[in-house]
Amino acid sequence: MNENIQKVSEAIAKGKRKLIQGIVQEALDAGCDPMEILNTGMIGAMDAIGERFKTGEVYVPEMLVAAKAMKLGVEVLKPHLASGDAASGGKVLICTVHGDLHDIGKNLVSMMIESAGFEVTDLGVDVPKDKIIKTLQDNPDIELVALSALLTTTMPSLEETVAAIREEDSVSHVKILIGGAPITADFGEAIGADAYASDAASAVTSVKELIA
Repeated sequence: MNENIQKVSEAIAKGKRKLIQGIVQEALDAGCDPMEILNTGMIGAMDAIGERFKTGEVYVPEMLVAAKAMKLGVEVLKPHLASGDAASGGKVLICTVHGDLHDIGKNLVSMMIESAGFEVTDLGVDVPKDKIIKTLQDNPDIELVALSALLTTTMPSLEETVAAIREEDSVSHVKILIGGAPITADFGEAIGADAYASDAASAVTSVKELIA
C-alpha cells in the first residue's frame, strides 16, 4: 500500500479526527488517486475495524470515532471524486420506526454503512410507514431500507412497516434489513424481513450481501 494511503488508513483506524483532513490532503497533493484513497485507505480501514469489532477487539466507541474521522476525510475527498464515484455501492434508506425515538444505534449503523461506500438517506426517528413508502417511491434507486426498533413496544410498529412495504407493489422489491435491541433473527424471518443485524458491523455485512 502507498505510504500516504497507509497514513490515511491508520488515521481512520485510530479515529484521528483533528488530523485526518490534513493527511487526506497530503495524499492528494502527493498524487494519490482519490478513488484509491477512498477504497483502500478509508473503506478498507473501516472494513478492518468492523472485523475487529466482531471478534471483540474493539468496541462501539472506537467504531464511532473511526466513522466520524472517515466522514471528515471524505469531505476533503469529495471535490476530487467524479459525481457518483463516492457512493458506488448502492443507495440505502435508514430510520427508526414510528413510536421509537432512539437514534444512537441507528446513527452508528448509518455512519458504518456510509463508510462502506453506500449512499445513505436517514429519515431520523419515529418515522411513520407512509413516509417510508413515499420516500422509496420518490427515490426508485434506493435498493435497501434499514429499520430500527429499540423497544419491545415498537416491535409491532416494525412488523407493520415491513408488511406495508411488502404490500405496496411499487416498492415491494426493496430489500429490508432490521435491527435493534429486542429484535432477533427469528422475529425478522417471521415478519418477512430479508436480514437481521445484531450490531453495526453485521449490518454492513448484510447490506453488502443484499445489494452489492
